Amino acid sequence: MNKVEVNAKEVLLPSWSSSLCRYALKVLDELECSNWELSILLCGDKTITELNSRYRGKNEPTDILSFSLGEEIHDADKTVYLPGDIVISLDTLRENAAYFQVSEDEELRRLIIHGILHLDGMDHAASGKSEPMLVLQEEILNKLKNEFIITSNGGKK
Repeated sequence: MNKVEVNAKEVLLPSWSSSLCRYALKVLDELECSNWELSILLCGDKTITELNSRYRGKNEPTDILSFSLGEEIHDADKTVYLPGDIVISLDTLRENAAYFQVSEDEELRRLIIHGILHLDGMDHAASGKSEPMLVLQEEILNKLKNEFIITSNGGKK
C-alpha cells in the first residue's frame, strides 16, 4: 500500500491537499509502484529558489524539484520504499498555467506526474514533446484527466 504526505512551507496548506494525495496515489497505481511513502512539499518561489540555488546552482525559481532518496526500509512484515521528495512552487505553477493557457489544476497534475516519474528513475535531456518521459507523463495525464485536485471543475473559472 502506498502513502503520500503533503506539507507546506511559506504557504498555507491548501484545502485541496487531501485531493492531491489521492491523485498522487492514482499516479503511483498507474505506474505499478508499490509500498512507496512519498513526500510532497508545496511552497512559494522564495523556498524553491533557495533549494534550486543550493542543490542545482540556479538562483531562480522553478516549478518543481525532485530529490531522490531511493531507500528501502525492511520491516518484519513488509518493505517500504522511500523514493524521495517532490517540491512544488505554487507561485511558479500559477505563472506556468497562465503562460501555457491551462488550468492550475491541470498544471499541478502534470507536475505531480513529472515528479513521480523522476523519483521512479526516469529523466529527460530536454523539454521536447518527443522525450519518452514526457510522452509517458502526458499519457498518464490524459488517462487520469477526469481526476481533479483543486476544484471539481478542474480549476476552470
